[in-house]
Amino acid sequence: MKIAEIRELTTSELKERINAEVVAYEQKVINHRITPSENPSQIKLQRRMIARMKGELRQRELNNN
Repeated sequence: MKIAEIRELTTSELKERINAEVVAYEQKVINHRITPSENPSQIKLQRRMIARMKGELRQRELNNN
């Protein structure tokens, strides 16, 4: 998901998406600890995507005040 796609989401959709991504990220980390995945860089990419979404959410909060 690109930053332009993130900006198109509503705030409530963005919050739901962040929660879903965090759950998926935590599950990937647990699975990777049990059985190392073939592509561990996916974990890093997912973590960065969560950070982008949280950054956009924070930016919206600051603009509303």
